[in-house]
Amino acid sequence: MKQVEADMSDIQLPALPVTFRPTRTRVVLLTVGALMFAVITAVALMLEKLGPGERASFVFVAALFYGVLALLSRPKVVADDTGVTVVNLTRTRRLAWPEILRVNLREGDPWVFLDLSDGTSLPALGIQPGIGKQQAIRDARTLRALAETRGTGTETA
Repeated sequence: MKQVEADMSDIQLPALPVTFRPTRTRVVLLTVGALMFAVITAVALMLEKLGPGERASFVFVAALFYGVLALLSRPKVVADDTGVTVVNLTRTRRLAWPEILRVNLREGDPWVFLDLSDGTSLPALGIQPGIGKQQAIRDARTLRALAETRGTGTETA
């Protein structure tokens, strides 16, 4: 909790819509995926003993690896005037501002969690401190400030 707690008056609210995403992580995943695809495809084409079906299976596996890494790079959180859209690995959920009671990023959390008015918590993988810890903390603070000014969010002690 300590990481995200700050005097909310210090935070400049961004113009909406704003998108939060782990940019460095995304760049690394897509770059590694593209390089893996290129290397595996090149190996498949250079191996003379492979038949057309085996080469195609190499390329298929390379495309599958790239697809998985592209899926891992998908998460984002988009805030606009009416609410927040949380895009995680395979699901997208739209929330109105009043549905978000609190935005949490505690020490050791892998990503932000949104406490919702229905009593549940929603992980928002679009803000994660993995490679870009300081950016994730700034994004979490900004999203918290937006939720507190636009919804029914509560101050945390």
